Amino acid sequence: MNRICTMTSLGDGYRALVIGANGALGTAFCEQLKQDPRCTGVRELGRHTIPQLDLEQPETIAAAATELATEAPYQLIVHAAGLLHRDRIKPEKSFSAIEQEALQAVFQVNTLGPALVLRHFLPLLEPRGAMAMLSAKVGSIGDNRLGGWYAYRASKAALNMLIKTAAIELARTRPQSRLISLHPGTVVSGLSQPFRGAFSARPADVAAAQLLNLIDQLTPADSGQFFAYDGERLPW
Repeated sequence: MNRICTMTSLGDGYRALVIGANGALGTAFCEQLKQDPRCTGVRELGRHTIPQLDLEQPETIAAAATELATEAPYQLIVHAAGLLHRDRIKPEKSFSAIEQEALQAVFQVNTLGPALVLRHFLPLLEPRGAMAMLSAKVGSIGDNRLGGWYAYRASKAALNMLIKTAAIELARTRPQSRLISLHPGTVVSGLSQPFRGAFSARPADVAAAQLLNLIDQLTPADSGQFFAYDGERLPW
């Protein structure tokens, strides 16, 4: 059953921006937002959009933000891009599998690129708006019980620190805004398919609706915090 989210905290006529719109969750976010009667526009950004935003080409991040500045502000910005595996990059089962090239690639997509997204796109957020970035529970240092997945864990832990730090600064100038780190859980996608637990993955439209409902329920007092899709506050 398709679940439609109606967001009430952003006001009537809110406008949304989805970064990473080409992925499974990014596409689902766009579809959900387009069906929300309160939303008057969804701007999609990714590697195959115009303008292009490719986290592995940092110059495209600044250029896309400059182009979209004429449309700003946005009441909602969702960053849904990430990298766990691809050709020649797989989650490490042991420290003996750590490779510099893979570390650099994963950090570029999961940490360095999103850091530049914060720099260039937070200025486009409406002062009472919300920005959510998808992290991962495996990036929690306090929750790490199994080990492994060195690059992915470390890149998401670093992303969480960036979000926390930016939220502290944002609270000084825009205290009514929300900047949130979110764990989406296991979602049916190319990212999760090869791994244990994929059998219990939720459809992307269900996950997107859950995450949007959560963003809608969170308040400025929750800014800078790390939440799972079901509302659980996660340890750093």
